[in-house]
Amino acid sequence: MSGQDRPVSDKPAGTGDARKPRRLDRRSIAVFAGLLQLNYLIVSQLYNAANPRVTIPYQPAFLEQVGDGNVATITATGATIDGTFEQAVRYPDAEATATTDFSTEVPEFADGAELERLLRENGVQVVAKPATSETPLWLTVLIYLGPALLFFGLWMWYLRRAGAGGGGGIFSLGRAKPSQYEPTKEGVSFDDVAGIDEAEQELAEVVDFLRDPAKYRKLGARIPRGVLLSGSPGTGKTLLARAVAGEAGVPFFSMSASEFVEMIVGVGASRVRDLFDQAKKAAPSIVFVDEIDAIGRSRSSGVFSGSNDEREQTLNQILTEMDGFDANTGVIVLAATNRPDVLDPALLRAGRFDRRVTVNPPDKGGREHILRVHTRSIPLAPDVELDSLAATTVGMVGADLANLANEAALLAARREHELVHMSDFTDALERIVLGAERKLMLTRSDRRRTAYHEAGHALVGMLTPGADPVRKISIIPRTMSLGVTVSAPESDRFNYDKRSLLARIEVATAGRAAEEVVFDDETTGAENDIRQATQLARSMVGRFGMSDEIGFVSVLPQEGDGWAMNGASQVSERTRQRIDDEVKRLVEGAHAEAIRLLTENLSRLDGIAEALLREETLDQPQAYLAAGLASPPEEEAAPVEAAVPVAT
Repeated sequence: MSGQDRPVSDKPAGTGDARKPRRLDRRSIAVFAGLLQLNYLIVSQLYNAANPRVTIPYQPAFLEQVGDGNVATITATGATIDGTFEQAVRYPDAEATATTDFSTEVPEFADGAELERLLRENGVQVVAKPATSETPLWLTVLIYLGPALLFFGLWMWYLRRAGAGGGGGIFSLGRAKPSQYEPTKEGVSFDDVAGIDEAEQELAEVVDFLRDPAKYRKLGARIPRGVLLSGSPGTGKTLLARAVAGEAGVPFFSMSASEFVEMIVGVGASRVRDLFDQAKKAAPSIVFVDEIDAIGRSRSSGVFSGSNDEREQTLNQILTEMDGFDANTGVIVLAATNRPDVLDPALLRAGRFDRRVTVNPPDKGGREHILRVHTRSIPLAPDVELDSLAATTVGMVGADLANLANEAALLAARREHELVHMSDFTDALERIVLGAERKLMLTRSDRRRTAYHEAGHALVGMLTPGADPVRKISIIPRTMSLGVTVSAPESDRFNYDKRSLLARIEVATAGRAAEEVVFDDETTGAENDIRQATQLARSMVGRFGMSDEIGFVSVLPQEGDGWAMNGASQVSERTRQRIDDEVKRLVEGAHAEAIRLLTENLSRLDGIAEALLREETLDQPQAYLAAGLASPPEEEAAPVEAAVPVAT
């Protein structure tokens, strides 16, 4: 059995200033290359203007000028002769610029002795210094430092561009640029937050303090300095923080923890100081730091070392600002994370984040309330039943439900509906949970094998005590699977007993078991089932203490444990071998039980498979009817655990 991963975010679409990264694009590189070329052209022109030199042929021009006594000095470098004339010469014609500097090349066949005699007879001075005039100092500086100055100018321009909007140009590296939301403009309140009533109640005291701080101060009470919001992604932590600011009517400064850290050491700490300075000037106010685990990880876990020293300095500055010698009167810090277990203990002590609010996934009533909030601007058809929809959206959080409402509206628009109907919601939910349909043409053999595979999952789920009831079976290919079986509990479940977990393993192995019973063969379709059955069995043995062989001990590391992150192990080789043996025993035992159930109920298995081949998709009543079993009664309580699809 496998859950559906939903990569969602609990950040609502805000209207604050978006901070886009500034990068060197192709246009910037082209401009820089053009400036280098311009520097070369300018230097060449100035150099030639300061040192005009004409190139003349060796014979007859050079020899004639020597014979006429018009050559004053020459400098020979290899076959090249640079020299000066007594009187300026125009070459190659009378319209050319007159110059006294010339250059020529001596051919290899020329008689060197004859040339030396000719130079001596005409009094030509052969010097051991360049024949060119001395280059001016400013031109030398431009030649050698021009490119360096261009590079420096480009770097200054880039820093100014990176600091645009911060009010300080290149000096704004240490300036914090938070997104500031004005409550009067945003209009976010607790009415926009649904399904997390317990978290709202926890924050009501913070709102009341910001509205009337004198009531608390006269009694000597001190409001918590910081409130840590923790919960799964998509539960509404960021929206809840903005609602607190909206209810209190105070400025709200928001930054992500990753925005504090830069490649330059000390910038993060400087930005923390600047952020709190801005908040103090606007006090009473709220500072919201999203994903604080990016800089607030425990310093004893080995995460901070070497190149991560900048993160540690940033964390130290946050600790100082929240509870140091400088009291932040009227500034309350809200932070959000989905990993509270990895935070540094200094952050969680009293006086800093001394109030922790857990934002849990909503129950059925909460999901219905959330759906009503997100469908306020959607025209709904009379057949839409949000309470029924809330009962089927098991395990979904606020972001998932917002996405569901939007997908249903998009689907209705594509179908050219005037209103959004219940069928639009159910089709959108099926697409989100099960994935998009694939236009895949299966052979008759593969289609029949897939039907029996999914029928095996479903039948074992129906017959095994403690297993979740089957909600839907389909052999329509979706995403990476050829079929899917969806199971969900009948009521709210916050705890699972050993029997229920073993039942889940049996259902996971039932697809392969059906293939073995019917076809006496195995395929690769059970890869996902094998992985999830193994993971669940390993958790039972190593984390839940549900193995007599291992006992009431935890032998698997929790995510975030320091020794686990460093690659260390506190479990002996003998214990690891015993864990592997127990996992294999549990999975093989569940597989054997699934084969037994399917063998004894082969006619029921055939009935489900034939119905799938005929209908392709079976809802709960159709599935139980095809198996010849009574459908389990529905209970009033709604499940909070995710629907469990078992994919081929």
